[in-house]
Amino acid sequence: MTVFHLDDFLAGWIGGASSVIVGHPLDTVKTRLQAGRGYRNTLHCVVTIYKKENVTGFFKGLFFPLASITLYNSMVFGFFSNTQRLISRYRYGDSRQPCSMLDLTVASMLTGLVSVGVGAPVDLVKIRLQMQTQPVLAENFNLAGNGSVPLRSMGIQSQSLYRGPLHCISTVLQNEGIQGLYRGAGAMILRDVPGYTLYFIPYTLFCKWLNPDGNGPPHPCCIWLAGGLAGSISWVTATPTDVVKSRLQADAMQHRKYKGILHCIMQSYKTEGIHVFFRGATVNAIRGFPMCATMFLGYELSLQFFRSF
Repeated sequence: MTVFHLDDFLAGWIGGASSVIVGHPLDTVKTRLQAGRGYRNTLHCVVTIYKKENVTGFFKGLFFPLASITLYNSMVFGFFSNTQRLISRYRYGDSRQPCSMLDLTVASMLTGLVSVGVGAPVDLVKIRLQMQTQPVLAENFNLAGNGSVPLRSMGIQSQSLYRGPLHCISTVLQNEGIQGLYRGAGAMILRDVPGYTLYFIPYTLFCKWLNPDGNGPPHPCCIWLAGGLAGSISWVTATPTDVVKSRLQADAMQHRKYKGILHCIMQSYKTEGIHVFFRGATVNAIRGFPMCATMFLGYELSLQFFRSF
């Protein structure tokens, strides 16, 4: 019997696509709160984006994650499921043997580690595009010795730094090299290795609690609730490292503020206090539920459909 199953990757792709559409508006708010300035709280951030950029501001950078994060989630779910089967085959001699909590933990941590290879460039481009405000990147242009001078008073035509995802990638490669696309990858490892453990294990436990008989696949309502709760838990606990990752990835070379993870942590703490590492926690909790509920529901239902033939 083969261990590798392609349907896990296809189901992950479908689940990922549906979750991106549901979660992207709040993901933009989360990124602006964590890496931007001038937002007092979540509501103020939402109102500011709407006033300055209309509804389209919440969907900045959507095309790229829709194309890339679907591939990313396909890899995550495919890798996680096939790793479980591989572990079961070598530990128990049967790839169909259910994994123990230890097996699930190992599979989750390995998934988090491997996911950074694809996820770091995807997140960096998404964040760079999300951080572009309309019509300018910053409200004011600082002239040496003259303080802040409004751009409009100077008659300067305001423009976005990146015209789109491909232009963003080429600009980063030209200015920062291949390592520029992986800026923040270390912080992403610190986020995703424990983050995926607190994602897949709670989901598995919630599914068992909500479907104690274990006869057949769990009901769609159970999948939706378990996925949503697991997503909220994972995203809230990952918020501090997510803040550091977002700040490093939004830190373009032309305006570089942080030398690395520790420097980002120390500078953020010195200037904004300990609460800065919990920015976006509320958004993560709210956003994590529908996004991950949709992702797991799309994944599980697609998997059931593919395996019904």
